[in-house]
Amino acid sequence: MHARRSGDRSGGTTLEQAIARFLTYLTAERRASRHTVDAYRRDLEQLARFAREKAAANADHRPARARSKASAAGKAPATGQAPAAGEAPSPDEAPAVDGLDVLLLRGWLGSLARTHAPSSIARKVGAARALLRYLERRGEVDKNAAAQLALPKVRRPLPTFLDVDAAAEVMEIPGAETAEGLRDRAMLETLYGAGLRVSELCGLDLAHVDRHPADRAAVRVVGKGNKERIVPLGSHALAAIERYLERRDELTDPTTGARDPRALFLSRRGARIGVRRVQALVQRYGALGAGRADLHPHALRHTCATHLLDGGADLRAIQKLLGHASLATTQRYTHVSIDHLLKVYDAAHPMARKRSPA
Repeated sequence: MHARRSGDRSGGTTLEQAIARFLTYLTAERRASRHTVDAYRRDLEQLARFAREKAAANADHRPARARSKASAAGKAPATGQAPAAGEAPSPDEAPAVDGLDVLLLRGWLGSLARTHAPSSIARKVGAARALLRYLERRGEVDKNAAAQLALPKVRRPLPTFLDVDAAAEVMEIPGAETAEGLRDRAMLETLYGAGLRVSELCGLDLAHVDRHPADRAAVRVVGKGNKERIVPLGSHALAAIERYLERRDELTDPTTGARDPRALFLSRRGARIGVRRVQALVQRYGALGAGRADLHPHALRHTCATHLLDGGADLRAIQKLLGHASLATTQRYTHVSIDHLLKVYDAAHPMARKRSPA
């Protein structure tokens, strides 16, 4: 069954037009991050390409007599105009919204199953559902055909994290002799101590850090959906930031002497440090300090949450600290902590393992 029947109030809206409006809605009204909007754009443009190819294939397989009648009737409908009932769309015209039925969507997912992981397919289903839900609310489709799609089973791996000793070793690797080393120590301490996302760390401005009084030091973070939250800074993170700020001015463009006046963390050329650079640095220090060449910034965020939970922090407080919209996301760390506890128990308790018979 089509999402909307031909000839009603969809008005011949093309899929590309609908996607463009939906992306604008995400940016302007939902205040979604650029990365979120880009992910929706990639998935939905892939759906639009599949719909166009499917429409062209259907047109090619029409009986020759039907094609002759369509040709004799005059020129094809204008691009973007929904074809008349029973008429196949032109291969050159953009697919219309009313062509998004459950059969086409299932065909799209079937084509993806050969080359994409279940997690990727689940994300694409989510994108299609969000688009059609938006169009349904606007009265442009009768029903959300994507709601009938079955999501593939996705096994979410437990978050990776460092133990307390390994985390301390990673923090101590950057040298204190250079401005870059002090910056790196401050970034590591902030990622681990405040549990920030790497994009949040890179987006910090000098004005976002409140260092006084020291026992109430905090940082104002702009997270997903441009939502702001206040995150406390621990004593180690605060001390590392203060040492870095004493030499921050050394990070300038060697040619022009320019320096970003707002950014907290600067590259060696005085610009705001980028996400990829931070990822590379964390990987490097993870290999040197903990023998973990696979360490990434998000693992330090996981480590922060896990250590807080192990220390008795309330799950709701951790949710607020990390900026999770759903408590279910934060609850993943309870599984990590329990798993870690069982391993410690198995290794330490004399009755944990059955003795093998002599």
